[in-house]
Amino acid sequence: MKNMNGQNELRAGQIPSWGKCDPDEFRAWIQENKSLLKVDKRTTMEKAVSQHVEDGSYVKLGGFGQVRTSMSAIYEIVRQKKKNLVLAGHTTSHDVDVLLSGGCVAKIEVAYSFGHEFRPLRSATGPRLIKEGKLKVSEWSNASFAWRLKAAAMGLSFIPARFMLNTDTFNYSGAKEIVCPFTHKKYCALPALYPDVAIIHVNKCDKYGNAFIKGMVIVDDDAAMASRRVIISAEEIVDEEFFLSDPDKTVIPYYYVDAVVESRMGSYPCEMPGLYWFDESFIADYIKSTYDLAKLEEHLARYYYETSGWEDYLQKAAGAKKLAQLKKIAQHKEKPPLAKDIWNK
Repeated sequence: MKNMNGQNELRAGQIPSWGKCDPDEFRAWIQENKSLLKVDKRTTMEKAVSQHVEDGSYVKLGGFGQVRTSMSAIYEIVRQKKKNLVLAGHTTSHDVDVLLSGGCVAKIEVAYSFGHEFRPLRSATGPRLIKEGKLKVSEWSNASFAWRLKAAAMGLSFIPARFMLNTDTFNYSGAKEIVCPFTHKKYCALPALYPDVAIIHVNKCDKYGNAFIKGMVIVDDDAAMASRRVIISAEEIVDEEFFLSDPDKTVIPYYYVDAVVESRMGSYPCEMPGLYWFDESFIADYIKSTYDLAKLEEHLARYYYETSGWEDYLQKAAGAKKLAQLKKIAQHKEKPPLAKDIWNK
């Protein structure tokens, strides 16, 4: 497309980015609201969500897909009936889908369609909300999410990339076409992503907020640097000596973190690598319920609104015997159930 002077016009995606991207504003906010002092940040998830996740907040969930995601925080967000959230849907799997079903989300920047990864049935919630006009969607790629957070962690307002141009993903995103001042080649400019709050589940954390993630970090370190508030849920709270004896274990430093919550099996019914496996039958029951609004409301009431806390949720959803079984499967002491035996019921 050319302008009146015959020059090629630079294109822009049709949907603006909903993530704040002014680095100077972010830096000023951090300087005013964050501290380098080591203080005990342990709290309950109920208090952490109540204090740091406001209606309308832009939320970045940690982990990836259905692996190492903070379901204990998602449980509490749904239970408290938070509204009009904007999500960075790096992947839209069980974590995001439960928030959608709970009526908590108004907008989502998404890099993965509404599915449940390697399951034979996808949830009906996302497509239904879009058709009803209750959910606005901006499209991105997985790489663009990682680089947008990287840009924010670097204190930038955008980052250039050589992809997405001439694609529908670009057209339905908030990206813009720019020209390199050195080579005069066209690049895709990705706006930096500065979430209001990042919620990240980790293996271990001390009371100050130093966090250890075993295995793939994905983008959680950059997400912590890029976010105004950071809630850490941890399988285990450890003594500070765990980090002092080996500083390389510190994936997320304490000074980014605002709240620390000990959450036993905090990623259930999703997976925590090496610790516990997916509860495939629970996930299947949930997905099937999304095709019948009455059944979905029953599911939300039983496991979210009518439970007294995370431990009560675990007991109602699984119970001690199944939780022990999921741990054995993750440790290769027991084989997981066959998918056909679960999904064909």
